[in-house]
Amino acid sequence: MTMPCGNGLDSESTVETELASLRNRVKELEAENAKLLLQVSSCQCQQMEVKHDVPVLDSGNLVRRSRRGRKRADKVIPTHLISKRFVALKIMYFGKRFYGFSAEAQMEPSIESEIFKALERTRLLVGDKKDSNYSRCGRTDRGVSSTGQVIALFLRSRLKTPSGDSEAQKINGRPEYDYVRVLNRALPDDIRVLGWSPAPLDFHARFSCSAREYKYFFWRQDLNLSAMDIAGKKFIGEHDFRNFCKMDVANVHCYTRRVTFFEVSPCQNSHEGDQLCTFTMRGSAFLWHQIRAMVAVLFMIGQGVESVDVIDTLLDTKKTPRKPQYLLASEIPLVLCTCEFENVNFICSSGAAESLRSHFKKESLTYQLESVIFQEALRNCLPIGNDQISFNSEEKKKKAAIHVPLLSRPTEPSYEERSAKLKPRQEETCPV
Repeated sequence: MTMPCGNGLDSESTVETELASLRNRVKELEAENAKLLLQVSSCQCQQMEVKHDVPVLDSGNLVRRSRRGRKRADKVIPTHLISKRFVALKIMYFGKRFYGFSAEAQMEPSIESEIFKALERTRLLVGDKKDSNYSRCGRTDRGVSSTGQVIALFLRSRLKTPSGDSEAQKINGRPEYDYVRVLNRALPDDIRVLGWSPAPLDFHARFSCSAREYKYFFWRQDLNLSAMDIAGKKFIGEHDFRNFCKMDVANVHCYTRRVTFFEVSPCQNSHEGDQLCTFTMRGSAFLWHQIRAMVAVLFMIGQGVESVDVIDTLLDTKKTPRKPQYLLASEIPLVLCTCEFENVNFICSSGAAESLRSHFKKESLTYQLESVIFQEALRNCLPIGNDQISFNSEEKKKKAAIHVPLLSRPTEPSYEERSAKLKPRQEETCPV
């Protein structure tokens, strides 16, 4: 069955009418869109968005990102144009879980690597570590803690030109970045920045340091504090400490160091009648493992198995050119407390200081709760009978009886012997 011709003409007419209507509607929408674009172009919103762009480092350049996270390629700023200043940072860390301070050993985690992760995360680091003129005061070993480590480097600033001047608080009427607060938000709980200071451009955290102070904490138990104090005072002055360190003949050729202060003193803390004590030592610089070696010998003197005079003998390298073999004291109680500098005054905003106090209080309570668990386990131990007590007493006497005097022990190679072995190796590795 076929449709009449008239109906076909009516359908075509209807389609043409609808198309014409759609064309008119498109024109109306285009006109309305043009009006809206004109209104948007005259609005202040875009200018406000530019002001609120967040600067981030991208492939070595500072790229402006809007809050929506879109890159603005026309806002790329080369790193050499970014404002920066040379600053010193005072660092605290609890070293138990770290493989030392330095990241150069490539053992993770290290305190230094965590600090640079935070610097990169907060975009305070301009360029990379090599470009920052970085230096550190002390290279503490695995497990050693600090309440006064100091590092120095260039950080992003509100200054218009790189500087190491002493104007700290405000730049052109604007407050400087709160380095302490910003970094502490990005650092793990066992590392904190305590303060920052503008530093002169010739400042070096290691070589500008005039003195370093260490503390070593220990429980008194049956140790003779008086004998240890007398022995420790013998360290004061300038001595050759090659018998109180781990020698690194490839890099260190002089083992003379100056100790300016030594003291044995009780602390306020005590536990079940046992007093917590500390050795305090101050000097211009210390050798690798020097503090732990000194403490190890002092403990032998405190236990009564070595005489006070053994210190004099070990410091006399002509009489004792080779170090006796003995174990170092534990690294956990050792703390680098202060690093002293001239004309470097660390500052911390009130808000950052309050956050630090709150954080340290929280961490202290957490560690005290952990110690309670071990105390509870101690209470739940089976009681010790009289036979066991007498046995333990006899064991202590046996250990004291079998103690080998330091001066009768096997010795390590002398500095000269180590150097002689090292020279052929160096000659083999040197190119012709």
